[in-house]
Amino acid sequence: MPDPVGKLPSELDQLPDRDAEETAEWAASLDAVTEHAGPHRAAYLMRRTLQHAQSAGVPVPALLETDYLNTIPTAAEPAFEGDEAMESRIAGWNRWNAAAMVTRGSRLGVGGHIATFASAAWLYETGFNHFFRGKEGDGSGDQLYIQGHASPGIYARAFLDGRLTEEQLDNFRQEAGGNGLPSYPHPRRLPWLWEFPTVSMGLGPLSAIYQARFNRYLTNRGIKDTSASHVWAFLGDGEMDEPESTAALALAAREGLDNLTFVINCNLQRLDGPVRANFKIVQELESQFRGAGWNVVKSLWGSAWDELFALDTTGALVRRLRAVPDAQFQTYATRDVAYIREHFFGAEPALVELAKLLSDAKIDECFHTSRGGHEARKVYAAYRAALAHKGAPTVVLAQTVKGYTLGTGFESRNANHQMKKLSGEQFRTMRDLLELPIPDSALNEELVPYGHPGADSPEVRYLQERRAELGGPAPARRVHAVALPEPSEKAFQSVYKGSGKQSVATTMAFVRLVKDLMRDKETGRRWVPIVPDEARTFGMEALFPSAGIYSPLGQTYDPVDRDQIMYYKEAKDGQILNEGITEAGSMADFIAAATSYATHGETMIPFYIFYSMFGWQRTGDQMWQLADQLGKGFIVGATAGRTTLTGEGLQHADGHSHLLAATNPASLNYDPAFAYEIAVIVKDGLRRMYGPDAEDVFYYLTVYNEPMPQPAMPEGVEEGIVKGLYRFKEGVPAKAEAPRLQLLASGTAIHWVLEAQELLAAEWGVTADVWSATSWGELRREALECDEALLRGEQRTPYVTRALDGAPGPVLAVSDWMRQVPDQISQWVEQDYSSLGTDGFGLSDTRDAARRHFGVDARSITVAALAQLARRGEVPASAVKEARERYGL
Repeated sequence: MPDPVGKLPSELDQLPDRDAEETAEWAASLDAVTEHAGPHRAAYLMRRTLQHAQSAGVPVPALLETDYLNTIPTAAEPAFEGDEAMESRIAGWNRWNAAAMVTRGSRLGVGGHIATFASAAWLYETGFNHFFRGKEGDGSGDQLYIQGHASPGIYARAFLDGRLTEEQLDNFRQEAGGNGLPSYPHPRRLPWLWEFPTVSMGLGPLSAIYQARFNRYLTNRGIKDTSASHVWAFLGDGEMDEPESTAALALAAREGLDNLTFVINCNLQRLDGPVRANFKIVQELESQFRGAGWNVVKSLWGSAWDELFALDTTGALVRRLRAVPDAQFQTYATRDVAYIREHFFGAEPALVELAKLLSDAKIDECFHTSRGGHEARKVYAAYRAALAHKGAPTVVLAQTVKGYTLGTGFESRNANHQMKKLSGEQFRTMRDLLELPIPDSALNEELVPYGHPGADSPEVRYLQERRAELGGPAPARRVHAVALPEPSEKAFQSVYKGSGKQSVATTMAFVRLVKDLMRDKETGRRWVPIVPDEARTFGMEALFPSAGIYSPLGQTYDPVDRDQIMYYKEAKDGQILNEGITEAGSMADFIAAATSYATHGETMIPFYIFYSMFGWQRTGDQMWQLADQLGKGFIVGATAGRTTLTGEGLQHADGHSHLLAATNPASLNYDPAFAYEIAVIVKDGLRRMYGPDAEDVFYYLTVYNEPMPQPAMPEGVEEGIVKGLYRFKEGVPAKAEAPRLQLLASGTAIHWVLEAQELLAAEWGVTADVWSATSWGELRREALECDEALLRGEQRTPYVTRALDGAPGPVLAVSDWMRQVPDQISQWVEQDYSSLGTDGFGLSDTRDAARRHFGVDARSITVAALAQLARRGEVPASAVKEARERYGL
């Protein structure tokens, strides 16, 4: 057999050549073209042949990259359905007011971004005037993910539309007084306007994909027809550096999400400089998106370039545009015509000759201002093409100049992201360029005025008529407050009874509870189970055949476990979102479901279950995004704690997620010890999030994979469970004067503490009361509220103080978490307070060995309790030493 090393791919083709002579003729033809017309002509013919083959349905690999040209030639552009002159005046007012707002705010040092909207203005204006559907028409309207740094332009348009006042514009980034505008799209801060938070960068594109997918999920499950909704995500080319920006591209293409359009503003600049200084970001993105299966529409050049392309009979111009790196092209945008003639057109003789046919004014226009993203007609054509394409999502790559219309001091400058104001002279130049009727007398260095043509002006009437035709204002957030009925009590009662002699992990108890709640006739179909993978690890396989795993294709194969009761069932109307190994994607799913009550007026109850270590630590930024978007639902950290996941070790051992979760004001965090506590918490959570007085909060529950007998619920503990603390088992004194203390525990630590209670009584004559601390965080939250009330002159005692009032002896708090978690309540405990926890890195071993290592097992707790009592003089100091020796510590 010949050695294949060095062979061409065609020579290694697995398919036999049925007509070698014909193949040789095709190769010879290409060789002849290359020899007589040059390699550029040969490459052109090959590209055109492949494009023709694709259009004819011939199954050939797609081209991943096309020439550095507009996808839609000028001759193929659709008729523009609008008044270009009117829209240009509207855009001019919005550009002016965006710049004025940020410049006025800069007097107070609050900052703001000017250059981003200046470059992207037409990308937004064209959408608002012709494409973005509002919420006052049929359906839910479109979902708009606005690039965060462009927010001043969106505020400026809302001002022109009469939705914002000058006072509000002057309070940009000044929210403390209650009438300000947030820096970026923040629904929690401005809930009537913003729907989606898009800063931190990268989360917007990821969430947009999963929002488009969730729209299809709602339709396929028969919850709501969202087929008229389109998701638009506006991004910067620098933002595409974020891994989250491209993390789910294949998912969008795989599921054929043609209800989704990315619009990437390719102004070639990051925050500090060029995006791809030595390369071409547009071409890179085109290859990336095409490779993922997206439809790509490039809108790079404005109409001024038409003359140049018509003169390019040799293809030299196209080749030169393709070859020039982005950083050099940025330089052209800032240099004079002589420089461009020498350094751009001087690259080869054909370009030198072409340049002789061009006036300096033409070259100046082409290289300094004329971009596809700066012309309404070009953007309109791109958006029309995006909506017309079916079967795949579309990305529009629109080239612009960062800082466009702001003058030579801003345009294409590396520093323009940090430039927060324009001078009076720059405003005069901008006014003249935009042809705005603002007199010189109104311009000064101190306070540039806002501009408005009048509430009854042709511009405002045109703007409002266009929005009325498209379904009302946008962006806009609307909440349809529809409370869900309480689910049947039956599901909760079965958990309250306990498990008898059967050992059940709290993870399994939670899943069983939700499975029963999903059967509820009124609210069952509202549940959205979400799991990144390993659903079987969490005992969720029982849901597969009954609820089904969502797939827009259904199940096109015969599953390998079809003959088993709990087989892997996919369905178009499946309820479970089983995302694969992507916590970020699962969290984006959760956010879409958790905010559906506002986005679509359809309240859903998502629960997202995951390895607790891979939740707040891995996707904490999205937890804040969830809070900012006012999402509701249950986030469940399974296999929780530092010591309960045997053998997995450091990367899986979570001892700190409750500390991270405690930093989020919208997150209500619980660490239940028993199944009945979970039932009480879930029931109360459903009331608080979905009842008549619904709150904009979400729940974080940690559950464990350690099977234990689940006791029946004692009487009268519901309030304590919800508030965060109740006495679970009172100690029985062996004698009247026995030393006494209080043992507080959360989660699985309750079992070690109960064992320590027995050891203390049997071997040391010490009485201990055991308390279940279901939520250290909620105890702290309520105590902080009491402290704030005290500053207002109100006398309120924190619940944790009242609960422990009069409890004899010191307090020892124990958990499977870092000591900072239970220490959150220490300042409100009047007794002597100490804690035990699992500080440090996790490790692989058995549960017993890990707990001994961290000093939280029953014997370590016993020694710590004796040490507390010894410090108080209630047991001899020798007892501590004796206990350590007896227990081998």
